[in-house]
Parts: sequence; C-alpha cells; structure tokens
Amino acid sequence: MALRLLQHRSDSGHRAVIAADGDRAAFVHGATSIYELATRAITKGTSLAAAIADCGTGVSIDLAAEFAAGRIIAPIDHADPAHMILAGTGLTHLGSAEGRDKMHRAAAEAVTQTDSMKMFLEGVEGGKPADGAVGQQPEWFYKGDGSQLVAPGAPLAMPSFAQDGGEEPELAGIYLIGPNGTPFRLGLCLANEFSDHVTERHNYLWLAHSKLRQASLGPELLVGELPDHVEGASRIRRGDAVLWEKPFLSGEANMSHSFANLEHHHFKYDLFRRPGDIHVHFFGTATLSFSDGVRTEEGDVFEIEAAPFTLPLRNPLARASETPVAVKAL
Repeated sequence: MALRLLQHRSDSGHRAVIAADGDRAAFVHGATSIYELATRAITKGTSLAAAIADCGTGVSIDLAAEFAAGRIIAPIDHADPAHMILAGTGLTHLGSAEGRDKMHRAAAEAVTQTDSMKMFLEGVEGGKPADGAVGQQPEWFYKGDGSQLVAPGAPLAMPSFAQDGGEEPELAGIYLIGPNGTPFRLGLCLANEFSDHVTERHNYLWLAHSKLRQASLGPELLVGELPDHVEGASRIRRGDAVLWEKPFLSGEANMSHSFANLEHHHFKYDLFRRPGDIHVHFFGTATLSFSDGVRTEEGDVFEIEAAPFTLPLRNPLARASETPVAVKAL
C-alpha cells in the first residue's frame, strides 16, 4: 500500500506525526507536524518518504484505536490560518457512463447550452492536454482560509442564513509553497467540500456564495504517485439508519481534467505562490445526495470512505447560531 501520513494530538496536547504503510502505523521520531516535516524535506531537496526515513519511526500503534479515541486531527494545518487557502474546481468529473451519455445527448439536441454544460464539454475536450501543454481552464471557486477547515469527526456547521448543507465527497490536494515560490504537492486526502446547493441552484451566479462554507479532510494524507482510479462510498446517516448511500469515483480515469491541468490553472496566479502558504485544493465530484432529492437535517452524519484510505471521514451536520452584522462608519 502507499505511504499515508496522519497528525496526532495526545490527551495532554502533545502533537506528533504518524506514518502508515499497509497495516503498520508508527510515530515519526522528532516530527510534530506534517508542515514541519514537509518544510524539512523541501530544505534538504528530498521527498517526504525520505524525510521520514531520515527521522525513523517507533513501535507500531493501533491507528483505528487512536482514531476512535479522537486523537487523530486534520492532516494539515498552519500556525496562522490566514496562510492556508481553501479553493477548488468544479465540473471536473465525468460521472457514470449513463449520466455522461445523457449530458452529451442533451447538449447535442439543445438549441442553446447552459454555461455549465459548455464548461463541462470544454473540459471533456481540452482538460487533459498532452504533457507540457496547457489545457482548458476549469470552473474555480474560493472557500476561505484555514479557519474554515473542520477536523475529521467534528461538526460541519452551515451558517444561520444557509438554505442547505450538503456533502460533496471528493479528493483534495495538499500543497506547501516553497521558499522560491514553487508549489510542492504533499499528497491527497479524502474530503467533504460541503456546499449550499439550494443557494447555488437559485442562480449559478450565486455559486461563490454557496461555496463560502466549512470543509473537512479525511485523517490520512496519501503520499506519492497520484491515483488513476479511486472508488468509494458516500452516505448519510440519520439516527440509526442509512438515509442515502451511493458510490463515488475519482482519480484521473474518472475526470475530464488531469490533476496537472487543474494544478496549473490554480497556481498560475502569483498570489497563490506565496512562500510558506498551505493550499487545500478540492478536485470536484460527480456524486451528490442533493441530486437525488435528499434534504439534509441537523444531526445527519456525512460519511465518506474510499481505498486506498483506510479510515473514513465522518462529520455531523450542524447550524451555526445567528451573528448580527452591523457596519459602523469611522
């Protein structure tokens, strides 16, 4: 199995990094965060795997037990949340063959196409350019800074004014900007991008509003080569019952854009290459309970799992209390 990294916080507050490979997991000597470990690797001009080998690891630990005890925290963070940027791309996945055929037939038969359909088809046509070439740019959105990132297991809180709180099961790339402005991909995580689909449906120009929401990452950072095919399940639990469940697919074989193309169109902007910043980039999904007519309620639990990740991502849905906003003149 591929190398996976996790961040651990003991009951006393001590932080550590866990390296997992297959069924074996152990603490990495002398590492208190993945950010620190990645910075060390960049400075030495080596890989994360090599940096871990240099540190060495201790005795094996029970990863599932530590996770169940709530001692596994988000796989990336920054001492200053303002230096963590959450963003993403949409209309990037092909979906099922049936759905894809339906979309193409509708596009061919329609006199006019929606902007979303045009963007999707442009991605299918030009989202996977030959090596070294620049492909079609995707839809892009901003979600917020590091304060919007919720730990695995913690509630995802929709704002008091939200029309909906819905899951978006997908992969997220984690990046650290090096001293000379080079983006370094640390790995991939499972993610719940979490959006307000009712607001978005009202008018696609409200997409930006619908995305300014919290998000959560699965506990494991998958290091190394990007997977071509990821297959998992997304479900919603209400009480003791499974309210909704559906498989979801990701990886380049199931996408209309290559990872490299999505990365290029994010990091081509100078402001996203500020040394020391962390970027969490959500790569999109084709699986939504909202598309099946599900209306979520407070207390519902979102659950996402997929190999090669061994631990699930679970978050209950909550609603934030109303905060009065008043602008004052100075």
